[in-house]
Amino acid sequence: MNLEKRVKSNNIPSHIAIILDGNGRWAKKRKLPRTFGHKVGAENLKKTAINCSKLGIKVLSVYAFSTENWSRPKEEVDYLMKLPLEFEKSYKGNFKEYDIKVIFSGRRDRFSKDNIELLNKIEEKTKDRTGLILNVCFDYGSYTEMLEATKQISKLYKDGKLELDDINEELFSNHLYTKDLPKLDLLIRTSGEQRISNFLLWQLAYSELYFTKKLWPEFNNKQLLIAIDDYQKRNRTYGGLKEKK
Repeated sequence: MNLEKRVKSNNIPSHIAIILDGNGRWAKKRKLPRTFGHKVGAENLKKTAINCSKLGIKVLSVYAFSTENWSRPKEEVDYLMKLPLEFEKSYKGNFKEYDIKVIFSGRRDRFSKDNIELLNKIEEKTKDRTGLILNVCFDYGSYTEMLEATKQISKLYKDGKLELDDINEELFSNHLYTKDLPKLDLLIRTSGEQRISNFLLWQLAYSELYFTKKLWPEFNNKQLLIAIDDYQKRNRTYGGLKEKK
């Protein structure tokens, strides 16, 4: 049985997250500007979303721009701020064909008015689609996400809308950006780095981690299948002693 057939015949993860790492290094190896690496990386993200859709994956969360990325060179940040334009093109094109819904997770107060309107427009135009959900984490940081959730819950408690005993894991999860998404099954990081980088820290509690040396622009459908195949071979115990059948 070939790799694709084997993957499709086994347990497909509902929710995959990817740290899209290595665009700059990919470009540098080819003596090209870092911005060109991001351009190729954006195209690869579109292909990967479609490949995930074909496999029956329900949610793909991607780390597109972190709260720390603002410290990068202005030229690079300015280019990355144009990424929503790529999603605008996609939701009208291939994403429409595959019924892909696009949502954005993260802060919005630091974007330009035009970018905020564009993010809202893309979400509105794709909200009724029932295929893969592409969750683009843009100006996202897990510390910020959890602090905001804590502030919201604290205000509810202060206003007398919550009792102390009402505060539990489920309530906290319901105040995160990902509140409407299934639990995260698999995190993939490209480029060979083996760290989480402030991404989905709460959601990663029982997720499987997969690291590949491939740079993000090199991460193709075969690499995706290899990652899922590796995930399918693991024994997820969730802290227990469940034996793999």
